[in-house]
Amino acid sequence: MKKTIALLLLIALCVFQYVRTSSPDQDPYLTTDYSRLHPVKVERVVAGKEEEQLVRLVKDAKRKGLKVSIAGQRHSQGGHTYYKDGIVVDMTSYNKIIEVDSDAKRITLQAGATWEDAQKAINRYGLSVKTMQSLNPFTIGGSISINAHGRDIRNGSLISSVDSFRLLTADGQIKNVSRTENAELFPLALGGYGLFGIILDVTLDLTEDEVYRESTLLMDLSDYVDYFQHEVLPNPAIKLHIGRISVADDSYFTEALAKNYTVDPSLPLDKYNKLESNEKWVAPGKLLFNLNRSTNWGKKLQWNLQTYVFTRQSDHIISRNNAMRAAYEFMDYSQPGANDQLQEYFVPLDRFDSFARRLGEIVKEDKLNLLNVTIRYVGKDREAMLSYAKDDMLALVCLFNTPLSEQGQQKMKDSVQRMIDEVIAHDGSYYLPYIAYPTLEQFQTIYPNYEDFFEQKRMFDENELFMNYFYANYGSGRRREEVAS
Repeated sequence: MKKTIALLLLIALCVFQYVRTSSPDQDPYLTTDYSRLHPVKVERVVAGKEEEQLVRLVKDAKRKGLKVSIAGQRHSQGGHTYYKDGIVVDMTSYNKIIEVDSDAKRITLQAGATWEDAQKAINRYGLSVKTMQSLNPFTIGGSISINAHGRDIRNGSLISSVDSFRLLTADGQIKNVSRTENAELFPLALGGYGLFGIILDVTLDLTEDEVYRESTLLMDLSDYVDYFQHEVLPNPAIKLHIGRISVADDSYFTEALAKNYTVDPSLPLDKYNKLESNEKWVAPGKLLFNLNRSTNWGKKLQWNLQTYVFTRQSDHIISRNNAMRAAYEFMDYSQPGANDQLQEYFVPLDRFDSFARRLGEIVKEDKLNLLNVTIRYVGKDREAMLSYAKDDMLALVCLFNTPLSEQGQQKMKDSVQRMIDEVIAHDGSYYLPYIAYPTLEQFQTIYPNYEDFFEQKRMFDENELFMNYFYANYGSGRRREEVAS
């Protein structure tokens, strides 16, 4: 009876935390991003509406000596989308679908359009995007600016499926950029974090929509790499893949789920290709994920439920476009004083086991609240100058719940720097869209092309018109202490 009462009280507490309005811990007159860290006063936020307006804005900012930052959904967490006293260009309203060329398997769309918009436009033609994040509310321009990757294991990072784009540069000119025209800008602006100009529109290469059978296996984490290398990669029928690592006490970093999407050409596409919403059971999902944030018991419950549901979904049939529309609303979190923050680490396949073990040890030693770890594969990227995929890599995408207090953030920063030291020791890299916890030395070690990248930035934008805190932290020579002040 006592256990039942305690459980009901715990659930009631979590429901209260879920339904209560989040007393904002942010000044509404200051600008920040998804991290809710380092809010600053900007000169103004301007909605992108039309090409001529954006050209005038850039020329006017240059004449007045103002800085310009570019924002989409603002899910980058390291100050990539704003700068103190600068102009923030909000591209989410610049979102038209320009053309779908079903014969050439290409789509051209404005940079503020989302992956949801793209999927709706191409689904009727039996087409699908090649690479995107697992979630589809992000803007196309933002995604190519961070050179995103996702569940597809055959098409590499996003840069590989970009055919061309148009770029509004610091001199107010619009340049067509591709692998053959203004080609020097292609590997800079893609994965360039908004430092080379405003991406106006993008042409993406597409692939066929397909019908997949889902299957999920529970295994020892120590068996995962061998399974992936010998059962997944060599099988061309497996087109999408994602792994998950347990953070529950009784299976912590020892169990993994491996989920495959295997094409079945015998199944008719028109029977399964209606775009479905994956946002089902949002309220129970929020409650469960809040238990995951709040208690070790909640982490165990979530892992056991995930294992039960996913392994019993085996042979579930789904189209490619629907498989690339993962649910996300259940993870929304906006309570004051803390936030969910992502970190992502890439290591070569043969270093995965050792790195994962050390990552789990650091998290436990430093008593971090790790909510979720997924595993993604991304093939070697030889194009983007700031490529995170220096080899064929497995990525560990880690979601932490962290205090926003100065003390809490210092603890998180120290822990992340420990993890980055392990990344370096394992010949890996880390993803740049997230909070600037790594030291300047760590950044320069992992991204040895940094000097050339920032030299090119200053060559194309000598007055540093396009500015953000990623550049201030790592590219302009200023110390982060100065930036923060």
